[in-house]
Amino acid sequence: MTHAPDLRILGAGPVGCTLALALRGSRHAVRLVDPQPAPPSGFRPIALSHASRLILERVGAWGGFAVTPIESIHVSQRGAFGRTRLQADEAGVPALGYVAQYADLVTALRARVAIEGGAQGAARCTVHAEGTDANVQERGYGHEALVARVSADPGSASTAFERFTAEGPLALLPLAGAWAVVWAQPAASAAALLEAPPQAFLDALQRAFGTRAGRFVAVHERARAPLALRVRRSRVEPRAVYIGNAAQTLHPVAGQGLNLGLRDAWDLAQVLHAAEDPGDAAVLARFAALRRADAATTIGVTELLARGFLGGHALARALRGIALTSLDLVPPARRFFARRMIFGPSALP
Repeated sequence: MTHAPDLRILGAGPVGCTLALALRGSRHAVRLVDPQPAPPSGFRPIALSHASRLILERVGAWGGFAVTPIESIHVSQRGAFGRTRLQADEAGVPALGYVAQYADLVTALRARVAIEGGAQGAARCTVHAEGTDANVQERGYGHEALVARVSADPGSASTAFERFTAEGPLALLPLAGAWAVVWAQPAASAAALLEAPPQAFLDALQRAFGTRAGRFVAVHERARAPLALRVRRSRVEPRAVYIGNAAQTLHPVAGQGLNLGLRDAWDLAQVLHAAEDPGDAAVLARFAALRRADAATTIGVTELLARGFLGGHALARALRGIALTSLDLVPPARRFFARRMIFGPSALP
């Protein structure tokens, strides 16, 4: 006879798997459930912060997949003044982040856990890490993310770029000598670029970005996805808790969504390790309070970058330029901003 577990984690994505690994050695019986854990496929680049590296190291998954380190991030806006550069050494970390393929991360994590299928069943606490459902507040951007892998001459090294344009933010992430492009566009433009002939796509990208990353010479995989901010009204319910995309889904600008979810998983594991009853209302309330500041601030910064840095009005461009120039001229502010985006609200490891 199979007894009901103390904890049932729904969803075998990176967040659910990380939580399962972080709970190893706890007093609780844990089951990771995913009725159809389809193998990840397609090109989906992700940017993992240094804090996410520390979490993955602690659960034994770091080193199981290929990464490209980001040692600096160059931030600018198209057609106007203002730029800044964030540096790993200034932030006191070996790298600001690491670019990897989502499929490689998931494969490495799933190799270290046991995944059950079938019915959900009963548990003292159910952790939802399976993505969004109907009980979320959603705000669309009217944009889609166009994702592509592009070769350039010269190839990429260890610098990432975030360029704000009137249409939306454009990120170039170094990935094994090539560039992973994440380009927010109005839906119609994203659809047209997805279907454009390769040279037409490369020409459009070159016009939008400029020549700082070299000459774009080939485009490989391309895909697009709608963008929206989705936030659950409450991350806890009676004997249930929501983490990762089940709690919040963010705009990809600054690459904070998965990193926020991994911090959700790590903090929940620390709270549950000390709990006799993992579904006790006071325990779940403690977790919700612990995550409140990080989630609210990260969502706020992402929204500012996604919406406040949008548009081609001269005044908007000037304000963006002042903000970027001010950050560039004040090293302590630049260091704090970099560490805040890496580690969460304390800006400390």
